[in-house]
Amino acid sequence: MTIFMLLPELWLFALVCALFVASVRGVKSVAGWLPAAAAMGVLVALAGLSARAELLYATYKLDALSQFFKLVIALGFAIVAGIGAGKKDDADMTPDYYMLLGLSAWGLMLLASCVELVTLYLALELSSYSLYALIPLRGQDRRAAEAGIKYILFGAAVTALALFGLSYIMAAKHTTYIAALAASSWSFADAPLAVLGLTLFLAGFFYKLALFPFHFWCPDVYQGAKNETAAYVATIPKLGAVVVLVRLAALFAPHMEVTNILAVLGAVSMTAGNLAALVQRDVKRLLGFSSVAHAGYVMLGLAAGSAAGLSAAAFYSLAYILMNLAAFYVVCTMSVGGENPSLDDLDGLYKRAPSLAMILAVAAFALVGLPPTAGFTGKLFLLSAAWDQGYHWLVIVAVLNTAISIYYYLSLVRHAYTGESDAPALAVSRGSLVFGGVLAALVLLLGILPAPLYDLAAMAGTQLHP
Repeated sequence: MTIFMLLPELWLFALVCALFVASVRGVKSVAGWLPAAAAMGVLVALAGLSARAELLYATYKLDALSQFFKLVIALGFAIVAGIGAGKKDDADMTPDYYMLLGLSAWGLMLLASCVELVTLYLALELSSYSLYALIPLRGQDRRAAEAGIKYILFGAAVTALALFGLSYIMAAKHTTYIAALAASSWSFADAPLAVLGLTLFLAGFFYKLALFPFHFWCPDVYQGAKNETAAYVATIPKLGAVVVLVRLAALFAPHMEVTNILAVLGAVSMTAGNLAALVQRDVKRLLGFSSVAHAGYVMLGLAAGSAAGLSAAAFYSLAYILMNLAAFYVVCTMSVGGENPSLDDLDGLYKRAPSLAMILAVAAFALVGLPPTAGFTGKLFLLSAAWDQGYHWLVIVAVLNTAISIYYYLSLVRHAYTGESDAPALAVSRGSLVFGGVLAALVLLLGILPAPLYDLAAMAGTQLHP
């Protein structure tokens, strides 16, 4: 029975192996079969939702939280593979490119089930190494090399911080198992060394989440990386950070020292991200600063620390990848030569490609948090959870930041629908439009009927924090 419980991981690993073989054999394109194989992985992950087990000396756990995030990771990978399949003529979209994407997603799946700090760190690094190789891949564009160097240097520095913090935790608590750590005190008065160590260890996951002050790489990497790579980096790795932070946030009660740190970082992150996004003209750079702000919104649920808060953080992470991937789908589709679109390039999009303009509008409204989109529902859950735990000031900061974000998100829609351009009409294939339409429909459907997926997230949150 154990081998069947690991089907989501095994399927993705088999897909990575198939891509490796295709790369060695010199196959030029896998666009014909990869999206279907990745979509099959979503069905496999869906079938594995009920798996429950502890493996490898209780360092690897299959529970409601891990299986929910494996489903979301599989869905995100399938969407990115679908976006990339539309670029059949792109010389960079080779089997080894997708192999590195799949290997990173596989590392994140392992990360979702790790319940011991050393294995958490190893899975985090496994998912990161692929991205170190992926980000510089962008033809002869020097910006990609700059983005890759920045991502590696910041990643190395944060990894050192995380390992230093791990040594403090081991010295203070004499264990690295999350279950054993949960049974001990995490008050600064009782265990100052452990609290300091955990704060440093969390830095590695704050980096993945692009949370202030570990966000400096984010806009530069989004701007310099290939559009499809940026779509992946902007969404899927954040799921790995959220699942670990959700597990660790269950250790604390509201208004403890660590949770107050999370709340303050969340408030600063959403404010800094939104203010910086106001002045951006490059669409990918704008989305980069917006992801810094959304990392702050996720902190609402983690700081609350309750079952409702952890459930809201898990649900919002799913909503975020859908609405952000919808935005990046438009970026990738309208950039025929792989260039970075600016706000001015969106002018007249409703005439040149009406369907793309509509998908962009849905994504922008969802990122703002307007009803009836998934962004509205997700933010409502987060704000409710934080308010119930007494973080009234944090909720007020989040609401004010949402008001600020309206300007630059709706600026995307304003350019698309009110701007004028002499550029020719965009030729978008029917299959690509259907793919984008399904993505936009999921964003709306998750806002109108959130119950089925929220119930899965709630099951995970209740299990961690009854």
